[in-house]
Amino acid sequence: MSIFSRKPKRSLLWLGVFAGATWVAAKVGRAASNRPRSLWYRLLSKPKAQPPAWVFGPVWTALYATTAYSAFRVFKQPASDERSRALRLWWSQLALNGAWTPLFFGAHRARWALADLAALGVAASGYTRAAARVDRPAAWLMTPYLGWLGFAGYLNGRIVQQNRLLA
Repeated sequence: MSIFSRKPKRSLLWLGVFAGATWVAAKVGRAASNRPRSLWYRLLSKPKAQPPAWVFGPVWTALYATTAYSAFRVFKQPASDERSRALRLWWSQLALNGAWTPLFFGAHRARWALADLAALGVAASGYTRAAARVDRPAAWLMTPYLGWLGFAGYLNGRIVQQNRLLA
């Protein structure tokens, strides 16, 4: 295929769509958590495994990049019901991901954030299974994200347990 054909440009456009949507979700999260740490957050008892705050930016940057690229790989495959299902699940997990930080840091609703995280885990796992049927490398790209979501669930769950009155 010639580099002057429309397909590569369209392909790059769609890579930009997935990357841009992921950037918006990250921006929403950053806006909710980038304010000076509230008294509420400082008063929370945090689990011993809680990483330092500086870890979250680089980790989420890498995870967002791999999830966007995963969706792009699925999108590039021939149209099918399974591809459509996978992409619907990807958009669902992205929306749920974007909701977590405003729930936790913005609304101070750690329990709601934990429920959101559980739904996010279901959607991301469903996407990964569906993606595996369409493009196996796209599914493998989700592995670090699924692991981090499990860790985030542990942290969020422990915060709820350790802060019954504040969470």
